[in-house]
Amino acid sequence: MPHMGLLEGKRLLLTGVLNESSLGFGVARLAQHEGAEIVLTGVGNGLRHTEKAARKLAVEPEVIELDVSVPEHIDAARRRLDEKWGRVDGALHSIGFAPPVCLGGTFMDATWEDVSVAMNISAYSLKALADLVAPLMDEGGAIVGLDFDNSVSWPAYDWMGVAKSALQSTSRYLARYLGPRGIRVNLVAAGPIKTVAARSIPGFSKFEDVWDERAPLGWNVKDSSAVAQACVALLSDWFPMTTGEVVHVDGGYHSTGA
Repeated sequence: MPHMGLLEGKRLLLTGVLNESSLGFGVARLAQHEGAEIVLTGVGNGLRHTEKAARKLAVEPEVIELDVSVPEHIDAARRRLDEKWGRVDGALHSIGFAPPVCLGGTFMDATWEDVSVAMNISAYSLKALADLVAPLMDEGGAIVGLDFDNSVSWPAYDWMGVAKSALQSTSRYLARYLGPRGIRVNLVAAGPIKTVAARSIPGFSKFEDVWDERAPLGWNVKDSSAVAQACVALLSDWFPMTTGEVVHVDGGYHSTGA
């Protein structure tokens, strides 16, 4: 029997694919395998990296420029997707950025000017992405964001942790306001994975060392496949009544005290 994919016939907009180690790349590869048509987005200097990563997928997808903090980009991307597909079924939010002073133990040194950038790109951008895709989700759809557990403080994570708390709250409100249109909004709180984004966090190795020991299921920082599977499942029709949820894909680390 031919493989009938979980995402057969779905059209997805995926952000955050910088290279093959990106969590977004794992989602893109699996989404294609499960039958989805995808479009990737890139930003600024990273655009050419996204284009290079796109060429490594089974079917090379179109890459469009999208800086979530630029309203014109949102409008242009929406017009392009409308022209190409006429509708969108799902979107992956894998976007985060904070100025260096916001990470690495300099929590008290960050000014509002610094923090506002982290909040805009890492949290408000979920709403900006919803502005882009929701008008094209006439038959409902799914928005999935990548998250990191923020119920506690972490070494070095600092204002990014605060931004992730804002991201979670934003997802709940989006779930409330988009639910009546049949649009689900969920987050996947992933354990630490060795990605470009992770390398930019000073002290990230502190997470890596303890995670595998403490997670009941263990944890491999080099394997993001479980994260991709969770995202694809949430983008599919298999979670029709789940919204405003944070699914932890972290080996169970978040559930253990010590």
